[in-house]
Amino acid sequence: MNILPVNKTAQPLTAKVGVSHAKSPETAVREASMGFAPHATCFLLVFVPDHLEPDAVARELATVMPSTTVFGCSTAGQITPQGYENDALMMIAFPRRHFRCSSTLIKPLKPASIERTAAQARMLASRFPHTANWKRVALVFADGLSKQEDLLVAALNAGLGDVPVFGGSAGHGLAFDETFVLHEGKAHNDAALLLLLETDLSFRALGFDHFLPTGKRMVVTRAVPEERLVLEINGAPAAREYARYVGCQVSELSPKVFAENPVLVRNGKSWHVRAIQQVAENDGLWFLSAIDDGLVLTLGQGTEILETLETGLDCRCSNGNSPDFILGFDCYLRRLEIEQNDLVEDASDILCKHRVFGFNTYGEQHLGVHVNQTFVGVAFYPPTGDALF
Repeated sequence: MNILPVNKTAQPLTAKVGVSHAKSPETAVREASMGFAPHATCFLLVFVPDHLEPDAVARELATVMPSTTVFGCSTAGQITPQGYENDALMMIAFPRRHFRCSSTLIKPLKPASIERTAAQARMLASRFPHTANWKRVALVFADGLSKQEDLLVAALNAGLGDVPVFGGSAGHGLAFDETFVLHEGKAHNDAALLLLLETDLSFRALGFDHFLPTGKRMVVTRAVPEERLVLEINGAPAAREYARYVGCQVSELSPKVFAENPVLVRNGKSWHVRAIQQVAENDGLWFLSAIDDGLVLTLGQGTEILETLETGLDCRCSNGNSPDFILGFDCYLRRLEIEQNDLVEDASDILCKHRVFGFNTYGEQHLGVHVNQTFVGVAFYPPTGDALF
């Protein structure tokens, strides 16, 4: 058996977590789902590592747990009861006792239609009977290479009204080739999964990064918005101008440089990261979120990432209770910075301490906004916790 011995201090009370590092989908599914009670499970969230084919995982789940509703996605890393991992198939079983759900698949995702997507979200909500005194929250998992998340989340926010929306963009390691969401026993690309939850548990939104704006500002002067491609900054080739601001050569630009030197965009009193994915042909820059001509970018400066992680996850409710567990969507660039600075063990200890379970994303969705290089999460409290929304 290759099943991970789950740390008992990390197991939540109101959900069940299973993990396997097996190399075959058949063995991995059977190991990770061991001990689950299908009759007591409302749905499973499944986070697939890059060495397993999502379709094969979906097929095996349909065989092993045919009566269980399954959602999930491919990932750029997993957050398990042991912290950060790269090769773990992880499942979270949400019990009927505390959760109800309804779902819809938005496909094709590209090109995104705000009107159609908002209408689809409204229809889902209207057809999902409301349970008295239970609260609603929406989760969204999107193809992380679709370049449609900005419009998608804005549309869902409009369609669902006061229901808060959180989620992550599916990944595939650092390959950036193809990503999938799981719905109705199949793996789908060019698609987004909208999951509407009801729960009698109190919950709280989390969203934080570890960057502050500097005085270094630049302007996008030529872009291809639909491709998230910036060709010129300040009238110069984008990669050359960005490298000049950072203080390196274009040849030295790398995921490490992008992770440690992000550009920020101001939205009211808030700052959001507009992460750079990679250098494009002719010294352009590919971004991971919306970009347009005339956009003012501010170079960000990092603060202590472990301190912000600890502070951001320390979210006791008014009666002093800590979350039972936190469903977390953490940008792969944050994970990359942590790895490159040899902080994985320390970060994993913090994640384990706060019972964080989730995955590393190609982008995060937080209360109607698509962001990058951010930790987004939903903290669920024990049944005696106070209402937080």
